[in-house]
Amino acid sequence: MGSNLGTMVLSIDDSDASGRLGFNSRAIHAGQEPDSLTGSVAVPIYQTSTYKQDGVGGTRGGYEYSRSGDPTRTALEECLAAVEGGARGLAFASGLAAEDTLLRTLCVPGDHILLPDDAYGGTYRLVARVFARWGIEYTPVAMHDPAAVAAAIQPNTRLIWVETPTNPLLNIVDIAALAEISRQHQTVMVVDNTFASPYLQQPLALGADVVVHSTTKYLGGHSDVVGGALVTRDAELGEQLAFHQNAMGAVSGPFDAWLVLRGIKTLGVRMDRHCSNAEQVVRFLSEHPAVSSVLYPGLPQHPNHDVAARQMTGFGGMVSFRMRGGEEAALKVCGLTQLFTLGESLGGIESLIEHPGRMTHASVAGSPLEVPGDLIRLSVGIENIEDLLADLHAALA
Repeated sequence: MGSNLGTMVLSIDDSDASGRLGFNSRAIHAGQEPDSLTGSVAVPIYQTSTYKQDGVGGTRGGYEYSRSGDPTRTALEECLAAVEGGARGLAFASGLAAEDTLLRTLCVPGDHILLPDDAYGGTYRLVARVFARWGIEYTPVAMHDPAAVAAAIQPNTRLIWVETPTNPLLNIVDIAALAEISRQHQTVMVVDNTFASPYLQQPLALGADVVVHSTTKYLGGHSDVVGGALVTRDAELGEQLAFHQNAMGAVSGPFDAWLVLRGIKTLGVRMDRHCSNAEQVVRFLSEHPAVSSVLYPGLPQHPNHDVAARQMTGFGGMVSFRMRGGEEAALKVCGLTQLFTLGESLGGIESLIEHPGRMTHASVAGSPLEVPGDLIRLSVGIENIEDLLADLHAALA
């Protein structure tokens, strides 16, 4: 495989024709006015379960019980909506809690869902092993092929579930093309934007109806919090989801919400470094004799590189590659790195390495979504690139 990377645009334009603030300004300020009582610049952590009411039904600011609403979570939800360009943001206890609430809000027994044929293992497990028991049907489909998606839609199809880039094969889906198909068939299109983050990709502006995040990853950014989020393009759908968020109760706690909010403030500068480091890791791996192929949307030979260049402002910090020595070689490399920590998850400031077939995607083994055994996935952090390349060189030697 050649080592040339496509032209990378590593920062979102801070100007906006509509006159709204640029991305980094929104990330730092949206929902985060200084505290009216003390002037605190940082949003306070409202670590409380209940609130004093000024008479029966007389709440202060609408807060009565923290499952229903907490000022720290409100700040995060407003910020999430702002950075994704949506009408409503909602924060949850995990990414899967967000997905579960979304599916229970939109689907009833007998409905059909289109899933990526390389979906995140947790999403597949939730649909195939939980919702399928309650009469939800699903079909895995190659989402990067719009014709295949259109052909797979059934009369009872309710949702088109998209990941782009996908986990862990880093396939790219044309969001605008699938959004048009979704509109034609009156389905709801959901985009998991976890890998790209709202800094690199804006699915709602491209026609998606809902964006889902594991805020554990790039939005939190420091591997110290578990959380999830939904952002809707339509305010009415946001209200429906908010009702179920409260009714089901899998909400983000105030300290977790505060950690994610703090992480979003530095998302732009972190993503610039993640992308820059990943680009150099890709160049190194592409030239290494032990590596059979590198999966990264920034490579011109990536089958959907042109789509990624059109709908993303950078190609991200996730890199996957396959070993010439098969699964045994892949497992060996995963056990030899020092700076790349062997661990699940992604999107933190530290670099991680994992074997998807045995770790994050073990739940899809034996299914149509099974990943290759020779595959290694990297979450490239923000360390000094010379140290990261030295670590990979030693592990691959």
